[in-house]
Amino acid sequence: MRLDKFLKVSRVIKRRTIANEAADGGRISVNGKITKPSYDVKVGDVVEIKFGDKISKFEITKIPAREGEECIKVL
Repeated sequence: MRLDKFLKVSRVIKRRTIANEAADGGRISVNGKITKPSYDVKVGDVVEIKFGDKISKFEITKIPAREGEECIKVL
């Protein structure tokens, strides 16, 4: 599943376009590397998102089949 779609489905970011803009702006990294919105996420990936002064970091525990499923572990 694409990174931007995963962030929307997991409800980390409300809209896919916002997730897309954040990734294009270099504010999202996966496993320590800045990634594009088209990055294919996998179970075990550690995602870090910079929201202004705050940094949210979580690990992907599963790829959700539908919106709202529990799929991340906050680090």
